[in-house]
Parts: sequence; C-alpha cells; structure tokens
Amino acid sequence: VSNYCANELCGIVAEEWERGSSLDGWNKRWEVALCKAYERADNAFKDEALAPKSVGSTALVLIVSPCQIIAANCGDSRAVLCRGAQAIPLTVDQKPDRADESERITSSGGRILNWGCLRVEGILSMSRAIVPEVTFTTRTKEDECLILASDGLWDVLSNDDVVKLARKELRQRHRLAGANKSSFPPAWHVSQHHVLKQALDAYSLDNISVVVVDLKNPKLKPQEKP
Repeated sequence: VSNYCANELCGIVAEEWERGSSLDGWNKRWEVALCKAYERADNAFKDEALAPKSVGSTALVLIVSPCQIIAANCGDSRAVLCRGAQAIPLTVDQKPDRADESERITSSGGRILNWGCLRVEGILSMSRAIVPEVTFTTRTKEDECLILASDGLWDVLSNDDVVKLARKELRQRHRLAGANKSSFPPAWHVSQHHVLKQALDAYSLDNISVVVVDLKNPKLKPQEKP
C-alpha cells in the first residue's frame, strides 16, 4: 500500500487538479483535488491482490507553489516547516488521542482501546484511513526547509529537534558548496540523511521515512502572489 501511495498518489492528484478546472478559487480547487485523489487511492485498495485487508499506510502530500505550501495528510505522518529557527507544524497527527478524532470514531460505532497506547479497535494507533486534512500556509522569505516524515522519526525527536538538525546541516552544506555547488551532494540529501541517522541513534523502533525539501533552492523561491 505504501509503495502504491508513493508511486501513484501524486499522479492521481495531478489528474484531479486538471479535472477541477471549472471550480472557483485556488484553495477550493486544490482541496477538492486532494480529497478526490485520496478517495481514488482508497478505492484502488479494495482489490485484495493490491492490498490485503490487514495492510494499510499513512499518506502525506505537499504541494509547494510560489506563494503557498499545501499539505494533505491522512494518518500520523507529519510535515513541519522551518521558518527561520522556528518549527511550524503543517499537519496534525490523526491519532485516537485527539478529542475530535476520538469523538468521530466512537460516534461511528468504533472503539478505542489502550494497549500501550490508544488504538482504534485495539489495532491502529492512527485514526483515519480515507479523507485527508488539508492546510494552506503562505510562504515567506524566512522559510528555509520542509521536513516530511513518518512517525518513526517523530516518536523519538521533537519538531524543534528535527528543525534544528535539518537547518544546521543545510546551512553548513550551503556554506561548503559556495559557488561550486555541483561538486557536493545536494544539501537536502545530506540533511535528510543526518536527520534519519539521529532517529536511528535515538533507537526508534518504528519504520522511518524522511524527506527534506530545501526551500532556499533558487527553483523554489517564494512569490507574493500566485
């Protein structure tokens, strides 16, 4: 399921964006496109050969436009923005210990059991499987990087810790690269490897996926208007 999401979900989002050309408003068009894309992906998992009933995945998608960062999240993966030295969460983990998620689950007939941590029906530690939560964040010149990661990272490192690690490594690589950037590995690559290593050194017991987006890359410079 995770491989399908990684390989197909962004393409499905692009298709739904094109289909929504008649919708009024930038934000509305993106929100509809993202929700429909997640629904299409979920429908694909009804094929038992693709996804047995006991298998699932979180899914986190970020759209980086010149003026906004659009985040869609389903599950307990997380996206955090480094703005200056500040860590700004762009998503909220969908876990059953959230009051609104707990109410939604129980009102739908589900149960939340405490087996070491709160789990839906005693199995899932995340609380949502189909519809993503979508957020829109206006970009600024102080934005330095984005960190997207599964809960294997966030279980052992705080938002502030991760931003500090990623920011320090990015800035150091930018200084080392200087004018001859082609002779060094990309700064984002080194940064995400460093963050991943810190999580492993902290004895994370869960799967870890980490992506660092370098917003200081000239190709990703912010603009005031779309």
